[in-house]
Amino acid sequence: MKPSVFFHSPRALGLAAVALLAATLPAPSEAEAKGKKCPEGMVSVAGKYCIDTYEAHVVEIVGKNKTKGHSPYQSVAGLRVKAVSKKGKAPQAYISRNEAEEACKNAGKRLCVDDEWIGACKGKKPTTFPYGSDRVSGNCNDGGYSSFNALYGVAGGPPPQEAYTFANMNDERLNQMKGTLAKSGAYKKCRSSYGAFDMVGNLHEWTASKTGTFRGGYYLDTHQNGDGCDYKTTAHNARYHDYSTGFRCCQ
Repeated sequence: MKPSVFFHSPRALGLAAVALLAATLPAPSEAEAKGKKCPEGMVSVAGKYCIDTYEAHVVEIVGKNKTKGHSPYQSVAGLRVKAVSKKGKAPQAYISRNEAEEACKNAGKRLCVDDEWIGACKGKKPTTFPYGSDRVSGNCNDGGYSSFNALYGVAGGPPPQEAYTFANMNDERLNQMKGTLAKSGAYKKCRSSYGAFDMVGNLHEWTASKTGTFRGGYYLDTHQNGDGCDYKTTAHNARYHDYSTGFRCCQ
């Protein structure tokens, strides 16, 4: 009996080569697979939109194309600023919703709408906190030091009601004390499954709501107005700012 002989057509060989190549190539990222490629400093949320990886700091725009640094401990009032998302930077506080919106716009982005912000915070399998269903002390910057009490308290106690003025609430010393504001990404476990850091704690974050809404809590409070990603404050108008208010952008 003659041995069996198998013939392979050129087309079959071509298909086999393609299959082998596909098996050896790395899997596409979520953004590429779903058609949403995000710029540097942003992560994709379910392939539908991009959000800043870190809470934003700002640079001041001078002239047409030049920028210079701006202190994150000072107001941006009267300045033209641009949002920047980068690890290891102290994020910008002392900023209003309207100022944050403009900073995002100058960066070619926009403020996130509430549903976008919540979706990015809760992650792929929605949980109350970016890292899970239950709060874990120390995972996020949400158990900080009360610098306001330290500066304006009386005899070691809380401040009197008259101390809560707009000027005092925007005192640039407040976020420079130990145990207060942390640099972006310093809390490695405070990360959602989409890759966004510090969405709970550190600074409140403005969203696009015209009435003035900020979310996520800050380093002293992440539960008085809802827990973790569900935290929401609507008590202030869109022009308000203090040492606790920050932001990040979407696209």
